[in-house]
Amino acid sequence: MEKLTNKEEEIMRVLWKLNKAFVKDILADLPNEGLHYNTVSTIVRNLEEKNYVSHNAFGKTHQYYPLITKEEYRKQFMNMATKKFFDSSYKNVVSFFAKEEKISAQELREILDIIERKK
Repeated sequence: MEKLTNKEEEIMRVLWKLNKAFVKDILADLPNEGLHYNTVSTIVRNLEEKNYVSHNAFGKTHQYYPLITKEEYRKQFMNMATKKFFDSSYKNVVSFFAKEEKISAQELREILDIIERKK
């Protein structure tokens, strides 16, 4: 699975939210960034080439839909980031967030509860 650019991820978030959308629908749901219709259309076609998106044709217009779920992308992204930046260690990931004060002791206890319940 190929890593997406920030703009591609932003458009994928809109498609995951809407499930199916024409370019005009995607454009309307994006934050006001001044993106042009043709720019969004090009990005969506790039996503289609990368096999993240497909479409249904209605005459000359296309309704796009995601081929991969948000959860599938998140899993691949986290696996890649963990391997690339944390030596494939999820312990290192959690330690990083603890040191950066991005996760509380209570949240860590909740994570431990989840792990214990899976055993």
